[in-house]
Amino acid sequence: MNLEELGKKIKQLRKERGYTQEEFAKLIGISRTTLSKIENGVFAKVSVVVLENALSTLGYSLSIETKNPFIKR
Repeated sequence: MNLEELGKKIKQLRKERGYTQEEFAKLIGISRTTLSKIENGVFAKVSVVVLENALSTLGYSLSIETKNPFIKR
């Protein structure tokens, strides 16, 4: 999953749970503008802690997987 897809997924999950951008941003401790950037795939100044907090609040976690050069994605 690339960053744009991750942002879209976060937006989808936020909406499914009935949060506005303003409500969700406040809940995870960031500005609505920063949340909007995340949802649009712009993660330039977002810490891993903020991302993990957002995903955790939505019932998900951040994980890292190894890439196998022999498997096409």
